[in-house]
Amino acid sequence: MTVTDEALEIRSALLALRRSAGLPVAFGGLLHDGASLRLTELTGASTSALSGLLISSGNGVGGRAVALARPCGVADYAHARHISHEYDAAVAAEGLRSVLAVPVVVRRRVRGVLYGALRAPLPIGDRVFDAAVAAARDVEQALAVRDEARRLLASTREPVAGPGAWEEVRAAHGELRALAPRVADPHLRAALLAACARLSGAAAPTPERRVALTPREVDVLSCVAAGATNASAAEALGVRPETVKAYLRSAMRKLGAHTRLEAVVAARRAGLLP
Repeated sequence: MTVTDEALEIRSALLALRRSAGLPVAFGGLLHDGASLRLTELTGASTSALSGLLISSGNGVGGRAVALARPCGVADYAHARHISHEYDAAVAAEGLRSVLAVPVVVRRRVRGVLYGALRAPLPIGDRVFDAAVAAARDVEQALAVRDEARRLLASTREPVAGPGAWEEVRAAHGELRALAPRVADPHLRAALLAACARLSGAAAPTPERRVALTPREVDVLSCVAAGATNASAAEALGVRPETVKAYLRSAMRKLGAHTRLEAVVAARRAGLLP
């Protein structure tokens, strides 16, 4: 069975959660059809009782977390009164007592759930709770970046037409350049950079001296071309403003430009920007 990129993000977060919180068991999965959660990722489990279990919204600890879109937990699962008990047999087979479920929410939509569990009826402490929430936030950020990357890739496949088309192309190019370094998946990152190259080549530059800029210099110029200040470019690229200034000075020197605008114009003529 092929493991999706999203499932890999869940798996990685669960492994990190167990290490950081010292939990004996962590598990989770993604939502299907916007309502049902399937538990596909388990770490520390001693049985297969939870593997593949389908959780309905509102049922059990995880289903309650899905329905409320917020963390839910119980100190003793079998005797908890504020949850339903459709999954008691699977939970008991794994020997779990204290269970915490944290939803993964992207753009106000629950996409998955991370669970942490103990084999003793003990309250979930602040350290474990904070670690589980932090793990879920990491998955949310990764999924949001993937979603945005796929949206931008889809936009680059649309035909260029209309009076404002080139401005849209240039805006998409700048967003892609800023997003690519944040994408952990090497295949998706390569696809983003390939799309950038297509957008740059689509401008049909006039024949001029070829200029070799580093990828980061092109990233900075893309932000500048979109009207970004050094501070906003630094925030988008995840670097310090001083670093942006250094890349910009280097690019301007290579392009023979004396101002930011001249650098952008020269980069477009050289086919480095759309």
